[in-house]
Amino acid sequence: MTITHTKAMRKDNTLLAITHLSQLLHYVTGFGGFIVPLILWLASKNDVEGMDEHGKSIINFQLSMLLYILISIPAILLFGLGILSLIFVGILGFVLPIVNAVKAANGEAPSQFLTIRFIG
Repeated sequence: MTITHTKAMRKDNTLLAITHLSQLLHYVTGFGGFIVPLILWLASKNDVEGMDEHGKSIINFQLSMLLYILISIPAILLFGLGILSLIFVGILGFVLPIVNAVKAANGEAPSQFLTIRFIG
């Protein structure tokens, strides 16, 4: 006889939105924009409906932004193209978490704009 215990996942769009907005800690404190969403995702991915999808999206987005920054730094020597790309990454890194927080609050899937899929 096999007994399986299944735990019902709760729907918490507010926590999903807060997880997206926690990425903005980079702009406020200079750090934490990767660690805080990672902790929130790992702590509640099995308890909150949609957290696994949103958490993976956040981590993939943060890793993509880091990669774009690392590519942009040496590109500064190429006619200043790196400066333009750093400005673009800075704007994108500020706007997309807000857009995804609104989507999460409305129960929608996160936007994957310019996000490389590192974690499937």
